[in-house]
Amino acid sequence: MSSQITLKFPDGSERQFEAGVTAAEIAAGISNSLAKKAVAAALDGQLCDLAEPITADGAIEIVTRTDERALELIRHDCAHVLAEAVQELWPGTQVTIGPVIENGFYYDFARDEPFTPEDLPVIEKKMKQIIARNAPFTKEVWGRDEAKAYFAGKGEHYKVELVDAIPEDDEIRIYRQGEWTDLCRGPHMRSTGDVGSAFKLMSVAGAYWRGDSDNAMLSRIYGTAWADDKQLKAYMRMREEAEKRDHRKLGREMDLFHFQEEGPGVVFWHARGWRLFQNLVSYMRRRIAEHGYEEVNAPQILDRAMWETSGHWGWYRENMFITETEDERVFAIKPMNCPGHVQIFKHGLKSYRDLPVKLAEFGAVHRYEPSGALHGLMRVRGFTQDDAHVFCTEEQLRDECIRINDLVLTTYADFGFDEITVKLATRPEKRVGTDAMWDHAEAVLQDVLDTIEAQSGGRIKTGVNPGEGTFYGPKFEYVLRDAIGRDWQCGTTQVDFNLPERFGAFYIDNQSDKIQPVMIHRAICGSMERFLGILIENYAGHFPLWMAPMQVVVATITSEANEYAQQVTARLKAAGLTVECDERNEKINYKVREHSLARVPVIAVVGAREAEEGSVNLRRLGSREQTSMSLEDAIAALTEEAVPPDVRRARESEALAKAS
Repeated sequence: MSSQITLKFPDGSERQFEAGVTAAEIAAGISNSLAKKAVAAALDGQLCDLAEPITADGAIEIVTRTDERALELIRHDCAHVLAEAVQELWPGTQVTIGPVIENGFYYDFARDEPFTPEDLPVIEKKMKQIIARNAPFTKEVWGRDEAKAYFAGKGEHYKVELVDAIPEDDEIRIYRQGEWTDLCRGPHMRSTGDVGSAFKLMSVAGAYWRGDSDNAMLSRIYGTAWADDKQLKAYMRMREEAEKRDHRKLGREMDLFHFQEEGPGVVFWHARGWRLFQNLVSYMRRRIAEHGYEEVNAPQILDRAMWETSGHWGWYRENMFITETEDERVFAIKPMNCPGHVQIFKHGLKSYRDLPVKLAEFGAVHRYEPSGALHGLMRVRGFTQDDAHVFCTEEQLRDECIRINDLVLTTYADFGFDEITVKLATRPEKRVGTDAMWDHAEAVLQDVLDTIEAQSGGRIKTGVNPGEGTFYGPKFEYVLRDAIGRDWQCGTTQVDFNLPERFGAFYIDNQSDKIQPVMIHRAICGSMERFLGILIENYAGHFPLWMAPMQVVVATITSEANEYAQQVTARLKAAGLTVECDERNEKINYKVREHSLARVPVIAVVGAREAEEGSVNLRRLGSREQTSMSLEDAIAALTEEAVPPDVRRARESEALAKAS
């Protein structure tokens, strides 16, 4: 048996090595500078320690600290440094788990006194000392009983429980950093010194062990870590800006909505907030009508048999709200609209000439989310989906996905989102349907993804999320980047060969045979509530005039102008604008501040002179300048500005058609 292995490098070259060679040795063989920069390796795409013996053929990459993939390692190692610092400062504290999360990490600790924000600078100082020690990370593989005895002897009862949770055929890996040890899968960088100085502890919180409210409450510390100080400063600036833009804060200031304990996870929309919601719905209604969708409405509550047939009862039961009637029938409030749309499609015979059938619904759905996961409009239990389902032939599938993509991208562009990533989420481990169905669906979507990338000229980024598809089919995920650089996954396009089969849906083809249609699940906003939360934060409440819940406030300088202000208000309303009149006996500066806080885009200031001249002074949100113009000119300018972008496009197209 040969002791040689063959490794392929990123440049396509291949070299042979003795089995058991390490990535550190390979890096040193390439160059001294690479050996100094290397912090890890990637074997067949999987990160591993530099000191890990390589025993099989494969592809290898040497990962340096500036590589994007090293960021996860920096955060992982920083969590270990945090845990060591806490135990040095407070001996007897138990460490539990410390995973990497988006933009950082956290570690949960068991101690009698929960941490406070005042503890964080003390811990950071100790972490810097540990990093300065530059202690190497070394991996050891222990026996299960040895590991349990070790942690039990240290009073680390949570670690004993974690050892028990590791599958019998998995290694028990222990990582040392100097004298401190932790149970960990790895990998790690070379030493604590590789963590660097670009980290910050952000907050403290309570968290139940394993997320179960029946378990003990632990004390959690959140942190962030980056490759360098420039990245850390940029992130902190983004966090500061995000706090200013928090939709919950702006929602209060703009009087849009509120939440309360009697309705956890459901929105109490105020008048202005509901107007904002309806502005979004009206826009989406026009867009889907333009693309040939018919709006329908399926029942809010259905017998469990419907959900059993669809598969949701088995796959999604714990997230459904269930009720039982006196005659012992069990019903569920719908968590999604798709089964109802299949029933509408099935009602009446469909011919191949009728396809594609496009059914859309602004459907209210309810899903149980743990109370700890609820977060304003972003994570709720009751929300509205801009849901649609396209029933088509297999031959029509590709073109329909392209049309959906066009609708999705132009919609996002209308709201100012121009940095979009489209990701193909492929088959998960647990799924329904045959491999042949999945092969076909994924092949079609991959072809569409290639087309999207080619047609955009690289403007639209694309990628693959392996194993992240739904249980019934692969999907596209549309990710938006907002004004301060955050990414939001919103729209989806999901191909489904399974639900039509489960419900026996069919159409009659040109040979008079019954054929099962392909079903495409499509959402653009996703949750309308969440999309509005994203828009509030993206615009920082400064909505464009066509979208704003209150477009103009007519504010008087003196009571002598009250009658004229009412006339101005009436004229603006007659022109189709949303307007309020503020005749209160308050100073104009007070009124301007108040309406600016509520993010009203335009304040029309009128006094005795304006009443005499038939003019208004327009003051824009965020500006101290005022523009004086006649009432007629103001009405013309504001109504033109308030035209939604889709309506403007339609008018321009109509004008071009007439001209030609």
